[in-house]
Amino acid sequence: MPVIGGGAAKAAAGQLGLRDDPYFGFNFLIEIQGLVAGGFTEVSGLEIKTDVETRREGGLNNYEHKLPGQTTFGDLVLRGGVTDLDLLWGWYQDVVAGKVTRRNGTIYLMNRAGVPTRWWNFVRAYPIAWTGPELNAGTNQVAVQALTLAHEGLVNPRGF
Repeated sequence: MPVIGGGAAKAAAGQLGLRDDPYFGFNFLIEIQGLVAGGFTEVSGLEIKTDVETRREGGLNNYEHKLPGQTTFGDLVLRGGVTDLDLLWGWYQDVVAGKVTRRNGTIYLMNRAGVPTRWWNFVRAYPIAWTGPELNAGTNQVAVQALTLAHEGLVNPRGF
């Protein structure tokens, strides 16, 4: 899958008569370092939180200043995944062996037509948990029940 740009993807979808409607998107793709590594049915942890520190002003008991504190990012949890690559498994096995390689990536929300409607870039991520599937001999795809990524930031290039 080529790297998808905001304006170009939206223009192409408009020319094809496709709706930019994320509410009908049920599929998520994860791209790591420019390579689509798998598809997932559920993504959670797209969250950013800034702590608030309070400081009372000396001598004034009825007033306190609220100052921004540390900003943290929730772990990304991708569930119900399917992939035909060993990229995610190998990446996590490297972490287990003590070789942590941080990578940038993107999570794409696809609409019913398979066109990305929204996406979030994550930075300096590495896997911290992997849960395997229930095995089924009737399929030749490698399934991933859940993959958890720790990361150091989310960027939403579309500004919403």
